[in-house]
Amino acid sequence: MTDPERIVVVGASLAGLRAAEALRDEGFTGELTLIGDEPYAPYDRPPLSKAVLSGWLTTDRTELPRVRDIGARWLLDTRAVGLDPRTRRVTLADGRQVDYDRLLIATGTRSRPWPPERGGALHGVHLLRSRDDADRLRAALAAGPDRVLVIGAGFTGGEVASVCRDLGIEVTVTQRSSAPLASALGEVIGGAAARWYRDAGVELRLGTTVQALEGDADGRLRRAVLSDRAVVAAEVAVVATGALANTEWLAGSGLAADAHGVQCDASCRALTDDGTTLPDVFVAGDVARWPHPLFPRQLLRLDHWDNAVAQARTAAHNMTHAPRDHRSHRPLPAFWSNQFGANLKCLGLPALADQVVVTQGALDQRQFVAAYGQRGRLVAVAAVDSPRVLDGYAALIEAGAPFPPVLNATDGPGRLEPLDAAFPRPAPAAVPRPTDPTPGHLPAPSSPLATPAPPIPSTLSVLAGHE
Repeated sequence: MTDPERIVVVGASLAGLRAAEALRDEGFTGELTLIGDEPYAPYDRPPLSKAVLSGWLTTDRTELPRVRDIGARWLLDTRAVGLDPRTRRVTLADGRQVDYDRLLIATGTRSRPWPPERGGALHGVHLLRSRDDADRLRAALAAGPDRVLVIGAGFTGGEVASVCRDLGIEVTVTQRSSAPLASALGEVIGGAAARWYRDAGVELRLGTTVQALEGDADGRLRRAVLSDRAVVAAEVAVVATGALANTEWLAGSGLAADAHGVQCDASCRALTDDGTTLPDVFVAGDVARWPHPLFPRQLLRLDHWDNAVAQARTAAHNMTHAPRDHRSHRPLPAFWSNQFGANLKCLGLPALADQVVVTQGALDQRQFVAAYGQRGRLVAVAAVDSPRVLDGYAALIEAGAPFPPVLNATDGPGRLEPLDAAFPRPAPAAVPRPTDPTPGHLPAPSSPLATPAPPIPSTLSVLAGHE
């Protein structure tokens, strides 16, 4: 392994920028190139669904602070469309090619779009992932719609609904499972979150999917047809149904990459389709799928702010050191969300759990802590308006403490009573409907479409919004 003279980072967002800064901190003095498909300098995404939508912050104020001068060549508003690991070359959309000695893939994820044939192209249908998305949605909310429809009650959906209610806008939220946040936290804790929605005046429709979005003759959204045959009038719809990894540009490269991410080892080195490690291609951030020593037999992908920063630093260190000096990426997963006046923080991987137990406070209160266990081992904790207790739980998770944990907390229940964590099971395969409503027309209420099943990853992907 020779010292690299040219390092290319594809992805000019949080992970890409922090990796570039870390490369300089590690002593890399060669040519550094950052490639990003957006025209903006790296910016912070968490404020988009919070401060920006509420009007407290404009998107031009979300630019990430620079820790140091990285002396890089910036290729913004430029898409990478191909990679040849044999020649160590990245191909750009304009035909240019960029050579590298080391490559970092940090292309992140994008929001899962709503199908155009089911109304996704109507004016008033929004996603929320980028600065431009946030600007468009903020303008739509500022116009004062009578009602906003939010499709999906995960972290992003909950934050959007919360902001709408703060702005005095009526909101309907649809959720496939029987509780908000069910995929991330299970339906027991999701049941507590459902009360937040209803206390805030949200019309929460659980066990319900949107079958089609329908518009008027001008192509503007006017209503949604739901799986229970109900029709919801709405001028704005926000699609918050998950994320897809930005990996299309890697087609034909031989890397183990698909819509769930790019596989890499614990040192952040990319893997090929046959499991071979590439010594000069690394992966970091939301697009990476890697094995964590605390959670064996899983490949994790974390849409978490903290993970993007930590993994960028791990990758930068390993890109500039010999394999014998490589570090493993093993920080405890952590994420947070603010919605409906509640601050939620989580450590570990709740989605692995088979049981959950309230260890402090109570579910019918706005302040509680819930611990998650898998086969008798503590694997995660979720805290609502209780951030100061998390350090102690983190130590227990990392030590593989038994579940349920014996804490003797003064605000804990007299007896710990574990419950089934109640994570939703995958939906059955969809049965396609012969015809779909045509966007731009307002027909009579439609009969329900078959509910499409979400993709089932071959290994665990933990999607915790954008934190």
